[in-house]
Amino acid sequence: MATRVRRRPSDGQGKGSTQRKGADQRHGTPRRDDPAPLIPVLARRVREVEARVSSKGKASPTNRTKFLVVALLMRSERSRVRDDASIPAATRADLLKRLDGIATILAQITARDTSLLTLLDANAKPGPAAQQMRRDWLLESGAELAEEDLVITAPEPPRPVVPPQIAARQVTPQSVPARAMANPFLTPDLDRATHHDYLPGRLAGWDLLSPLYRAFEQGAGGEAASMDLPPKPPIDRFSPPGSQLMVHQSRFLQSVQASHRTFLLADEPGLGKTAQSVLAASVANTYPMLAVVPNVVKINWAREVERWTPQRRVTVIHGDGNDVDAFADVFVVNYEILDRHFAWLSSFGFRSMVVDEAHFIKNLGSQRSQQVLALGDRLRETTPGGDPLLIALTGTPLINDVKDFDAIWRFLGWIRDGKPTADIVRRLDETGYTPADRAFYPEARRTVIDMGIVRRRKIDVAKDLPDKRIADITVELDDDLGRSIREAERALGRRLAARYRALLAQGEGVEEDDEPDSALMRRVAAAELRSASSEKGTDNVFSLVRRIGQAKSTLAADYAVQLSHSVGKVVFFAKHIDVMDAAESVLASAGLRTVSVRGEQTSKQRQEAIDAFQKDPDVAVAVCSLTAAGVGLNLHAASNVVLAELSWTAAEQQQAIDRVHRIGQDEPVTAWRILASGTIDTKIAELIDAKQGLAARALDGSDEAVTSGDTLQLDALVALLRTELTQIGGL
Repeated sequence: MATRVRRRPSDGQGKGSTQRKGADQRHGTPRRDDPAPLIPVLARRVREVEARVSSKGKASPTNRTKFLVVALLMRSERSRVRDDASIPAATRADLLKRLDGIATILAQITARDTSLLTLLDANAKPGPAAQQMRRDWLLESGAELAEEDLVITAPEPPRPVVPPQIAARQVTPQSVPARAMANPFLTPDLDRATHHDYLPGRLAGWDLLSPLYRAFEQGAGGEAASMDLPPKPPIDRFSPPGSQLMVHQSRFLQSVQASHRTFLLADEPGLGKTAQSVLAASVANTYPMLAVVPNVVKINWAREVERWTPQRRVTVIHGDGNDVDAFADVFVVNYEILDRHFAWLSSFGFRSMVVDEAHFIKNLGSQRSQQVLALGDRLRETTPGGDPLLIALTGTPLINDVKDFDAIWRFLGWIRDGKPTADIVRRLDETGYTPADRAFYPEARRTVIDMGIVRRRKIDVAKDLPDKRIADITVELDDDLGRSIREAERALGRRLAARYRALLAQGEGVEEDDEPDSALMRRVAAAELRSASSEKGTDNVFSLVRRIGQAKSTLAADYAVQLSHSVGKVVFFAKHIDVMDAAESVLASAGLRTVSVRGEQTSKQRQEAIDAFQKDPDVAVAVCSLTAAGVGLNLHAASNVVLAELSWTAAEQQQAIDRVHRIGQDEPVTAWRILASGTIDTKIAELIDAKQGLAARALDGSDEAVTSGDTLQLDALVALLRTELTQIGGL
């Protein structure tokens, strides 16, 4: 869109012109008889830039624009003065000398901020801000401009290019156009910072990408691959009420608060990378935020947003996105459906983006990698200031070799067009070394780390962690099996409610204050357990829980694969043989070696499996039966446990975790409990935790409340019945 201004009128010669002339001279307006009235304007502006760079060491975006306009106008003014035959020779020589002085100052400024060198290129194109500044300075000098010189042309923003292979699959959720019309998120920003190439000095002609990879291959003599972070703030101002950040999380957020904007957050699993990412967007105020995540953690991401930033709205994108809330602050999408939503995500106006399990994009030839990288480029093009918050999360930045860094560095903007970007090259140049020097490599490694690599291990922050903890990963069963499970659960709830109402009608119980009769509900649940069978077309609680375990098996195994890549050895617990079989198939297809501990094994077979897991570094996962491997075994070679199925007792769950949390374990232990969203699975987990509280109170003197002494199955059925009665208004 073009913006027009009126041409400035020339000074009149009638009454009052003498007064105006005197005033013009006092305010620095050039006289009409000055052969080069633009030179004083340029001299004043270049001194402003010089003062800024001398004091700060780096030009601000506005001063970069001034620098560019001074360079452009100086060159054009030099050509005009040199070619103007009406200017006397002595005057011309004086004017050219003054212009040389401006050029000298420009050179001195670039010596302090070398990123300005590219602005001296004669082919540098002025953007809208530079065009407007050029016009204003020319008018200030008294120049009469042609109509075309009065037009400021804002270039059309680059539009996302949807690859032809996915163009036909694009969808747009119904609420997205409404958001765009109601509150367009991006406004024109004429002072946007632009990222310029750096013209290297000592490193000119060197291919720097391979040496950067080699710097990481050679190691660092024990130096951790983690940037220096600010200290923990004295007061936790980041956590919402009821939650508490750990020290290492607070220090990361301090770095975000200090305006760092690109991170490879490679903390080990269990150290709260999701929470740090969620809060980073809040600290930086970079909403809306896009999170691209594996399907298995999509629901967990939404819950973490709700927990750590309860004032923000989160929407999870499923399928074609029919239920997307386009007015949300955080958008969560899984890799598998990213291709369908690429077009609208590219133009939505996100100001921050998180890529969870970022090693998923290591294959640059894959479609999902190309889409993620294109989205990252789009954010850099459209975010005001050109500086979006970009975070790559992975406990496994390297799978095969150091070149696995490539895609992640590209996403973060550390590599562009196959070369390190200006910030990296400039810092490498400042070291005074080249790849021919051995001292170059530790400096190169530190340079990349300081771009935003953050890596903490459990053992490094052990004092901030409990010695063992349970972390719930909620997954969504969105296939036909999941839908049939939810329908079977509803059918079971309806059957229990019908029995309850029938007994209540017979006078077998009494409801008070619209509350159900607790004793009667327990009677109904107990009768259901005694029958241990189901009506035609429905399930009992045992078969229902088994079906949930089967439906979760692949997702749980996928999560174990991710964990193994990140932390090494993992112990995988399941209750049923078919779940163990399915898990072993997934693990094998991922190229992981496993051992199995099952009830039908002989003592010798079991011990051989345990020894292999404990001693063979190539054995990645032990797939264990909850009942057969829950007691008497030592598996402390791992510090991470995946609980694919829930036990019916708190003690059985605890015994499984204690196969890893035992003497010889020198790291905090994390048990990852896989729960099926929207099913009785989540209620059973709550009941297990409550039973654990009972044990803690009875045996350890804990102050936790004592819960019901009923069996877990009975409590689960009572909870299901209560939910059904509430939903149908049967109270």
